[in-house]
Amino acid sequence: MTQPDVAGPALAFRAAEPGDVGAIVALVESAYRGEASRAGWTTEADLLDGQRTDSAEVGGLIAKPGSQILLAEAAGELVASCHLERRSAGTAYFGMFAVRPGEQGSGIGRVVLREAARRAATWGCTELRMTVIRQRTDLIAWYVRRGYRPTGETLPFPYGDERFGRPRRDDLEFAVLAGPLPAADAE
Repeated sequence: MTQPDVAGPALAFRAAEPGDVGAIVALVESAYRGEASRAGWTTEADLLDGQRTDSAEVGGLIAKPGSQILLAEAAGELVASCHLERRSAGTAYFGMFAVRPGEQGSGIGRVVLREAARRAATWGCTELRMTVIRQRTDLIAWYVRRGYRPTGETLPFPYGDERFGRPRRDDLEFAVLAGPLPAADAE
């Protein structure tokens, strides 16, 4: 599906396949870790060192039933991705959201979030939930402006598991956000 948006380029969406794993890992790493991530505003480089994801995790998410990594391409190039997963009745999880650092602020993120919500609604879900590092107040505010709200729940950061990075501070935790989804037939 191609979806134009006044704030950004026309994006073509598709579900990731096993051959996309390397490109997804590279995109996610560039958006969150290291010096390259500082070109955008979603960097976690001041909070975490090390990796954000790896090929095993991404490949597992692509293969997992009820799970999908959604890719957004502009002019044939990968510019954004996110993970969607059916969870409990009526709820979908949204995560591993990445927009190429040089494209952040262009409106691509809004378009991808809308498409993810639309797809989750077609699964019969009525709520989209996500986790965001609590210290990322700028990112939480971005989601709040799009209708998502902190639930008051928090989840611990997986300290000691370097698959999720090496924390630069000892107070990290995840805030849980949730928002209603549009009716599946609403376009």
